[in-house]
Amino acid sequence: MILAKEYKDFILKKEFFKAHEALEEYWFPRRKTKSREVLIVKGFINAAVAFELKKRGRLERALKVWETYLKFSKLIESNDTLFIELKSFIEEYGQNYLFDAIISEKSDTR
Repeated sequence: MILAKEYKDFILKKEFFKAHEALEEYWFPRRKTKSREVLIVKGFINAAVAFELKKRGRLERALKVWETYLKFSKLIESNDTLFIELKSFIEEYGQNYLFDAIISEKSDTR
């Protein structure tokens, strides 16, 4: 899937809405097929939405959307090289971007 590089580049630039749009271009016409690949892409779209929500200061909602990403990411199998690489990238990014914010918020309230 060629859009994976574009998606990743947008994430790194914190252009999460554009990352969402890049994958939606692939996902939208296929959304009713409910194939495993389409559902995995939907998960990555949710990851970008979670990051955008956090960027807009809606951390609680971002975490709920992140849970949806996690649900779909479970569909990735060991032979899905591209998806495994993207999952690893997204989960590392999410750890730093979402969860470090939670730790920081909790530290600020003490």
